[in-house]
Amino acid sequence: MAQTTFQGPVKSINGFIGAGVGNVVSLTADTTLTVADHAGRILTCNDADGKFTLPTIIATADANGTGPGNDPNNTNNVGATFTFIVETAATDMDVLTDGTDKFVGGAYIGIDDSAAGKTFISAAANDVITLNGSTKGGLAGSIIKCTVMADDKYHVEAQLLGSGTLVTPFANS
Repeated sequence: MAQTTFQGPVKSINGFIGAGVGNVVSLTADTTLTVADHAGRILTCNDADGKFTLPTIIATADANGTGPGNDPNNTNNVGATFTFIVETAATDMDVLTDGTDKFVGGAYIGIDDSAAGKTFISAAANDVITLNGSTKGGLAGSIIKCTVMADDKYHVEAQLLGSGTLVTPFANS
């Protein structure tokens, strides 16, 4: 089916469904993501030390007033969501921004023993999430969801599976 652009209100009585084989994209090497090819899809991570770079956020007009802004004919990507599911356990897997965009949100890392899991909150300058398959999470079944909120802000929510003495997966590039 061709890509369609709507102008004005759109109403769907039963909603829009993203399903089928085209809704899952396997990431098997370092990848720079795009809204067109990756947003709204399930991104299965099958590269233990892969680097998956989120698209640069385009949210408002630049200082000259010539950027995307709120014009629906421009490439504003606010609301685009990228959902990563780890299939191959991480050894040094990164989800990162362009360096200007930052993460806001948190990651819960659960472990399978008598110790409790732990929640980590991103710091203002964090633009990298690193998974190592143990203390930073990233065992198979871990999930990270990143959503464009506004200029320079990706909201992140993660449910990670890990082991050992847990440490934050958030870092600065």
